[in-house]
Amino acid sequence: MSKRDYYELLGVAKDAGERDIKKAYKRLAMKYHPDRTKGDAEKEETFKQIKEAYEVLKDDQKRAAYDQYGHAAFEQGGMGGGGGFAGGADFGDIFGDVFGDIFGGGRRGGGSRARRGSDLRYNLEMTLEEAVKGKSVEIRVPTYVACEPCDGSGAKPGTSAKTCPTCHGHGQVQMRQGLFAVQQTCPTCNGQGKVIEEKCTSCYGQGRVEKTKTLNAKIPAGVDTGDRIRLAGEGEAGEHGAPAGDLYVQVHVKDHPIFVRDENHLYCEVPISYTTAALGGEIEVPTLAGKVKLKIPKETQTGKMFRMRGKGVKSVRSSHTGDLMCKVVVETPVNLSAKQREILEQLEESIDGKKNRPKESSFFDGVKKFFDDLTS
Repeated sequence: MSKRDYYELLGVAKDAGERDIKKAYKRLAMKYHPDRTKGDAEKEETFKQIKEAYEVLKDDQKRAAYDQYGHAAFEQGGMGGGGGFAGGADFGDIFGDVFGDIFGGGRRGGGSRARRGSDLRYNLEMTLEEAVKGKSVEIRVPTYVACEPCDGSGAKPGTSAKTCPTCHGHGQVQMRQGLFAVQQTCPTCNGQGKVIEEKCTSCYGQGRVEKTKTLNAKIPAGVDTGDRIRLAGEGEAGEHGAPAGDLYVQVHVKDHPIFVRDENHLYCEVPISYTTAALGGEIEVPTLAGKVKLKIPKETQTGKMFRMRGKGVKSVRSSHTGDLMCKVVVETPVNLSAKQREILEQLEESIDGKKNRPKESSFFDGVKKFFDDLTS
């Protein structure tokens, strides 16, 4: 069978990306693999050419040579001489290409992955004032850190880990079961690709030891309950020199005796006297930056909400600052003297219900109508 153009063979354009080339190869490999076309010599030869085309086009250097010289680039004398792919294809590892991602492993020669350290969480409790202003805190975290004597390798100082004799450094072994070739973690090195013959006496071959470390964490202004600050690389050290995980500082803001926070706004209740509510006046209200004056208009009713713009919390994600919402509550006087009671009784006698207490009058008028309708 004469050789066909690699792009035509895979059914891809000349500017196709790696993903499209791999997708086309998988589709054709499933169709022409010898395990599916037993005894069909022509399809077996087609499969060899498909695999040859894929091996060239997935490699940038080989692809560039093919684009310039065609098949001649891989004949005797081309690309260093005698390389080529015409000698046949390895049917045994085709399913490493097609199914490698599914079974958690790549092709042979892909190497092993070191196990990254675990992420950690530290719960930080703060006052509202601290959360609003931000602060630097010192925290102590029990964790795993890289072993100093072996520099995290797990091997005795002066020695090094050796390539695993079972998987030859790949971390996985391939077991063929009928049509499928399944990748499994190497039982000798547990997927590390290397074995330690002489272990470090400090970490016993793990490459890390337990330790409580002290860190300084900068908490930005405006954080709230539920926010997390990520400290990259401050989690547990990985095994055998693998990268460390991250540390997440989880913020919890304690309840405040005066203010209630809702996102960037603050709410508080401010008691005012009976006479201030009736006659109006000026009172002092608290903010996180100190006391400020609030003007109370005459005839203010209990529950009235006053907005003080820009007296809330500055957002941790923007420059916007929330507001302070002050809800006034009219306080009924208690522990009255005889003279005070007498004055209030005189005041009560002088008050015209409909004119001086319109809400009360309206309410009881509605109650009267309600009962009249029931009895009519």
